[in-house]
Amino acid sequence: MLFLTLVTVVTVIRLWLNQRQIRAVQQHREAVPRAFRDAISLQAHQKAADYTCAKARLARWEILFDALLVLGWSIGGGLQRLSELVSGLGLPSLTDGVVLILLFGLISSLLSAPFSLYRQFVIEARFGFNRTTIATLIADTLKGLALTLILATPLLYVILWLLEAAGTYWWFYAWLAFFGFSILISWVYPTLIAPLFNRFTPLEDESLKTAIEQLLDHAGFTSKGIFVMDGSRRSSHGNAYFTGLGKNKRIVFFDTLLDGLAREQIIAVLAHELGHFKHHHVLKGLLLSAITSLAGFALLAWLLPQTAFYQALGVTTPSPATGLILFSIVVPLVMFFVSPLFAWLSRQHEFEADAYAASQASAKALITALVTMYKDNASTLTPDRLHSLFYDSHPPAAIRIARLQELQRRTVDESTNRQATAA
Repeated sequence: MLFLTLVTVVTVIRLWLNQRQIRAVQQHREAVPRAFRDAISLQAHQKAADYTCAKARLARWEILFDALLVLGWSIGGGLQRLSELVSGLGLPSLTDGVVLILLFGLISSLLSAPFSLYRQFVIEARFGFNRTTIATLIADTLKGLALTLILATPLLYVILWLLEAAGTYWWFYAWLAFFGFSILISWVYPTLIAPLFNRFTPLEDESLKTAIEQLLDHAGFTSKGIFVMDGSRRSSHGNAYFTGLGKNKRIVFFDTLLDGLAREQIIAVLAHELGHFKHHHVLKGLLLSAITSLAGFALLAWLLPQTAFYQALGVTTPSPATGLILFSIVVPLVMFFVSPLFAWLSRQHEFEADAYAASQASAKALITALVTMYKDNASTLTPDRLHSLFYDSHPPAAIRIARLQELQRRTVDESTNRQATAA
């Protein structure tokens, strides 16, 4: 009953937030917010509203499907039947558990695939964003599957072996293995994993490259280089990011972003990304991940011996693998209630990065760059406040631009005061 209540409450809240988002966007569809009227046309604003609502309507069906899938795997007996099927293969204990977990993940992904396909080839295509071909999709899927098998299989073997052989504190050793694996993936991602899916070429604009390198030197940011990613192969959405750890750090611009922004705007966007570096947001994120995952493994260690945990969730033959799977089903439901905290932390990081960008580049250029990106990516300017509180990793457009405008005014005032003092 507790589990059914949890599933029901989370599903109802998600549907309610979804409906709030649709209603808020539709209510403001006929007028561009005052702060954006000089830069975004009514037609572009309405396109963003319709795009947001189309995604939200699909998400409504996904929410219902997710609830049914969770119930089907658990109380519906799906996981128990899959466990019996794998057990019938007569595999060694550890291999049996690894195969069960991998099959669970594969089947869940296949069942959810129609939503991803509809989003990509119907919604994204309808609004002019999709550039992914069927051939690219198949190639990405096969590479993703191969990568999952190569990376996840040894990690699962290690965790299941520790669970059976490492005694009382297996969960701590398993956490060390899991977190060490996460650090390794973060380190190798820019040079070994990302290039499997996209082409990265060095930035060729020498004047822009020189300006960027000066900004990097001033920030103390050493990296493997400045790269342009062929994001246009899959989508017309634009973005920029830095990734990696240690000497493997990289600055990456989507080619679609470079095509849509002026030089000063690109510098401002880069300064924002450097703000994440200067404020150690990646390291803070890793620390938060370490703490939450450690707590998760400790909770898992307490739950696995509880027979009632399995019986209540439809599993009559408990095993370490089924326990891990059930834990992966329950945890997202519980974490939903703390998701506003993680979203709030992410938005604070964005504000800090914006403030750094305003101090190192032009706040006005960052404002115009963001507005251009909002327009080109059809991002809604009028999200629902509560929906944003739960889901948005970036501040709402109006709040973010208002803060940058305040920073711009302060910079102008300080400059004026300095000039007056000098005079």
